[in-house]
Amino acid sequence: MNHQITRRISEAQWILTELGFPPAQSNERCALAFLALFDVQPDMPWAAANTPLRGITEMMKFMRVHYGKDYAPNTRETVRRQTIHQFCAAGLATKNPDDPDRPTNSGKTAYRVNGIAWTLAKAHGTDAWSERLATYLERVGTLADQLERQRRLRRIPVRLPDGTSVDLSPGGQNPPIKEIIQGFCPRFTPGGAVWYIDDADEKFAVYDENAFVRARISVPHHGKMPDVIVEHVDESWLVVVEAVTSHGPIDPKRRAEMDQLLQSPRLELVFVTAFSDRATFRQYVADIAWETEVWIAESPDHLIHFDGSKFLGPYD
Repeated sequence: MNHQITRRISEAQWILTELGFPPAQSNERCALAFLALFDVQPDMPWAAANTPLRGITEMMKFMRVHYGKDYAPNTRETVRRQTIHQFCAAGLATKNPDDPDRPTNSGKTAYRVNGIAWTLAKAHGTDAWSERLATYLERVGTLADQLERQRRLRRIPVRLPDGTSVDLSPGGQNPPIKEIIQGFCPRFTPGGAVWYIDDADEKFAVYDENAFVRARISVPHHGKMPDVIVEHVDESWLVVVEAVTSHGPIDPKRRAEMDQLLQSPRLELVFVTAFSDRATFRQYVADIAWETEVWIAESPDHLIHFDGSKFLGPYD
C-alpha cells in the first residue's frame, strides 16, 4: 500500500471520528466506503470530492480499483449492514434518494452522501474545516446522538411489583420479559421481589446484589444467567424464569446449570419457562425438563406442570 493510499484512508478515518462515529464505524473498511461515497481517489484533493449515487457493489469495485482492497464477494453484506447502514442512520448518507419507493431487496439500491456532508468533506485541510464541522454537528449530529435518541424512543417500560419502573432495550427476549413481570408475577408470585432481570443489550437491568448476598448466591457477571429471578416471599422460593424467543426452554442441561448457579441454603428453586403463545410452546415442548413449569402469556391464569409430585414447588 503506497503512501498516498495510506494517507487518504487515515484522513477518512479521522473525519469519521470527528463526526462522532465509534471505532466500529471508523475502521479501514468504513474509511474506504466513505472515500467511495465521495469519489475521492488517492491522488485527488478533498476539494474535488463528489456525490455519486453508488450501490454496495460499485463501492467495493471503487475500493479494489483505486485502493487495492479486494474484499471477498461475501463481504458485501458486511459493508451494507456494518458500515452503510450506520452512515444512513447518522444522516451522513441517504438510501435511494433517486427513488425512495424502490423495494428493499432491489438490486438497484444505491446511496448518496448528503449535501452538508459533501460541503464538509471538501473543506478538509482548510481553514473552513472547524466552522463547517460545527455546522454539520449542529444540524446532523453524531451517530451516537442519533442512536441514543432512537434507543430512548424504543425502550420498553416495565413496572415492577414494588411499583418502581425499569426501561428495557427493544428486541430479543425483552418483550416476553415484560409479560413475565406484569403477567406472571402478580398471579403466581404475589408480593414477590424481583432480584434480577436480564436485558437483551445491557444485561443486569435489575440486580439486587444485597438479596443475592443474603441468600449466599455468588452471581457470575459473565455467566449465563436466566432472564428473570423473583423471590416468592410467602413460600421462601426463588422462582427462575426463562423467556423463550430465539433461545430454547429450560431443558435438563439448563436446569442442572441453574441448580448449580443459584443454589442457596435459604431458598428453594422453582423453574419456569415462559412463552408468548401456544404456537411457540408447541415448537419446544419435547425439550422442556421434567419437574419444571410452563407459563404462556396468552393464557396468563394457567400453568402447565411437567410431572413431579408437586405443582409449582421446589424439588430436591
